[in-house]
Amino acid sequence: MSLHQYLTRIGRGRYGARPLAHEQAADLFGQILDGRVDDLAVGAFCAAMRFKGITPDEMAGFLDATHARLARLPATRRPLVVLPSYNGARRRPVLTPLLALLLARAGLPVLLHGCQTEASRVPAQAVLAALDIPALAAPRLVAEGELAHIDTALLCPGMKRLLDARRAMGLRNPGHSVVKLMQPGSGAQLIVSSYTHTEYAGMMAATFERLGMSGVLSKGAEGESVADPRRTAQIDGFVRGAHRVLQDKQAGAPPELLDLPPAADAGATADYIRRALAGQTPIPQAIARQVAHILALAREIEEG
Repeated sequence: MSLHQYLTRIGRGRYGARPLAHEQAADLFGQILDGRVDDLAVGAFCAAMRFKGITPDEMAGFLDATHARLARLPATRRPLVVLPSYNGARRRPVLTPLLALLLARAGLPVLLHGCQTEASRVPAQAVLAALDIPALAAPRLVAEGELAHIDTALLCPGMKRLLDARRAMGLRNPGHSVVKLMQPGSGAQLIVSSYTHTEYAGMMAATFERLGMSGVLSKGAEGESVADPRRTAQIDGFVRGAHRVLQDKQAGAPPELLDLPPAADAGATADYIRRALAGQTPIPQAIARQVAHILALAREIEEG
């Protein structure tokens, strides 16, 4: 189908729009990633999907198109832990690098992928740079016990172009959801995914199940995949698509006395992470629990 036909189908608002079948979604998203549609049409697609919402069938199709164009990392012996990091932080420190380093310290290969999509936020990549952890120059094998991070443009240039549309439109688009479920590894992998708005939780969980993916899904801190230290969120776990709740949400949990930096500053966040890893300040309980859940799922994947 032509892009015009797809837009006619999805562009009739929340109540008049019709969903795309899996194959149609893959075809449409492939055209966008390949750069075969102009900027105006990409904007129309982003706006239409923003109002209509994404179905699990559409997300599966978008992922199929993405994976067909993705530069894959070599398979690892242990499950590759994949941490998407696209939101960054505006008000509080972005602690995704702390989560990643704790998982690497436990012996897992860890890949953080992402790019900055908002100039007003501090990205995890800036904190990693302050920790003297350079970004990869190209996809490669991630060793056990290593944290590697890579820019989205090196994994899928078309996806980076789609994410950059946010700067012009001021709105997130389906690419921002796709990257949170993207599987850049060639072997077993465990995706640490998150959502910002609760209405996306069901669609993302259904996608994990439908595609037989392994990972965890929760409402993270400012949309990042790391747990929010200020609350106990529900964490859903998936092993080859089989779903169970790993942790129930607790409302009104009393906050810890945390020695967190007061603002989202990369240097201050890096200093805090160094102290936390050295045992000079406690690891936030929410993040420690998240690490435990991920390690348990990784063992289950290895044993299965």
